[in-house]
Amino acid sequence: MPLNTLEDLRAGKLAGSRRLKLACGLTAFPREIFDLAETLEILDLSGNALSSLPDDLPRLNKLRILFCSNNPFTELPAVIGQCLQLEMVGFKSNRIEQVPAAALPPQLRWLILTDNRITELPAEIGRCSRLQKLMLAGNQLHSLPATLADCTGLELVRIAANRLPALPNWLFTLPRLAWLAFAGNPLDDQRLPTAHVRSIPWADLHLSHALGEGASGVIHQATWRTAESAQPVALKLFKGAVTSDGLPLHEMNACLTAGTHPHLIPVLGQLTAHPEDAHGLVMAFIDSRYRSLAGPPSLASCTRDIYPAESTFHLDDAIRIALGIASAAEHLHARGILHGDLYGHNILHGDEGHALLGDFGAASFLPPDNPLVAMALQRIEVRAFACLLEELLAFAVSDSDMPLSQARMHTLQALQADCAREDVVARPLFADIVAVLGGLLRD
Repeated sequence: MPLNTLEDLRAGKLAGSRRLKLACGLTAFPREIFDLAETLEILDLSGNALSSLPDDLPRLNKLRILFCSNNPFTELPAVIGQCLQLEMVGFKSNRIEQVPAAALPPQLRWLILTDNRITELPAEIGRCSRLQKLMLAGNQLHSLPATLADCTGLELVRIAANRLPALPNWLFTLPRLAWLAFAGNPLDDQRLPTAHVRSIPWADLHLSHALGEGASGVIHQATWRTAESAQPVALKLFKGAVTSDGLPLHEMNACLTAGTHPHLIPVLGQLTAHPEDAHGLVMAFIDSRYRSLAGPPSLASCTRDIYPAESTFHLDDAIRIALGIASAAEHLHARGILHGDLYGHNILHGDEGHALLGDFGAASFLPPDNPLVAMALQRIEVRAFACLLEELLAFAVSDSDMPLSQARMHTLQALQADCAREDVVARPLFADIVAVLGGLLRD
């Protein structure tokens, strides 16, 4: 979203705009924004010095999305609850301690309160029947309102880095919950990696250029030089701040604990002796033959990935992608890890459907002493796999006139329906999913 200027707003040059983004040290809400009341749908005031919003904010009667991250708000403004069309609210990295019940808009779908000081949520949040995404990582929550069980449309929940002593039982019954992150709470068993991890000194790495940047860190292409060889690698340097998923060090711990698997991006070692004591992982360099399966969700799609319009997968390749990811998830669960973000945009795929699952930013550890909870958490991740399989099926191309292709497609559709069951305990585990998909490739 391009940055606008206050000067253009005041000069009337933005008349008719549907989107407005201002980041210019604002200490008060510019009244000129109301000149856009008949058209404005997305308002981004992140990165300013605001601590309040005007009482007549509902005059922006078409406003659907409001971002006010990185401001010094101490309370979620109650007035936003009067904005009847508001669906998405983002107040990340403020100083918010209080969330009044009146601040919850009736059409709310996506609430971002990451990295604040919130100790409790109002019970009235259970009235937000359209809520799909709830992002609360990096707060001071000791509990969650039981009324959230009424938000049966919840699909993604981020509660990492809080003070929760246990996960509430109602969480395991939410019929559509697919993506859950809870690391960094007292309930989370942060085990140390059991596999041997090689230490790779900073001095042995020669950085080239940045390959990409995510919420938890920056990935660089680098050369790892030893006395015997030099090889291209990818170096992920972690940031220190809390992300929308949780804490970067928990991501690193999960990566190291995951061990090796043909459908996980290999971790070669852990960075040591960085001049600024930065944490990092050295990973195998994945060449350009591999590409992202999908793009992340948009503001409109909310929880579902965005695939290129020209995406197509031969049915065999779609099955191989699904099997590879299911196999990786089974491996992670066996090692006590919930990936938490099993999405197409976290998958690389190459020739003949070979797939690699990455990004452990939302990973958490399954409780080793509570098998019932561990299985419930695994079945939540199966729901995420159901979404992935649904997307693969939407772009799969088969020889539809061949009986074998028709039978395979029907089997995949039935598997997807089983994985998506709203009765959580009726979903299969990944071992069963792997068996079905493996059988399809052998047929």
